[in-house]
Amino acid sequence: MKQFILSAIITLLPAAAIADKVGRVGVDWVGNDIIIEAINDPDVEGVTCHIAYFERSFFDRISNGNWFEDPSNASIDCRQTGPIRIGNIDRSRNGENVFRERQSIILKSLRVKRIFDEENDVLIYLAHASELTQGSAKMSISTIPLYTPGG
Repeated sequence: MKQFILSAIITLLPAAAIADKVGRVGVDWVGNDIIIEAINDPDVEGVTCHIAYFERSFFDRISNGNWFEDPSNASIDCRQTGPIRIGNIDRSRNGENVFRERQSIILKSLRVKRIFDEENDVLIYLAHASELTQGSAKMSISTIPLYTPGG
């Protein structure tokens, strides 16, 4: 019974992209790093996004407090990496989450949202923080034009 319930819950959840860590850049002597991950859109074949975010070191967490969270800053860039095939995506103005990663134990997560600008034939990818305690204006955007000359 337990397995059936778990299986039912998993099928109801939207498909989420899985990040593949492709780079790590040390930024200082205490071990703080910038992490770079590749994310393939699970519903749009042929699109890969690279997201970079800051990961605090053990030493930085002890010395500066905020033990359980990383900064909200992130940067994203997306590219066509093959023939684009759009699956069943949310075409509303609100778009849909493609990727989510925790930046703290409870209060903060880093999200990548896809919005389809059908009028201009463009996919928009927005990286932003989601915080329960207060909103965050830290964001980064990348677009992929679907226009093909002569098409």
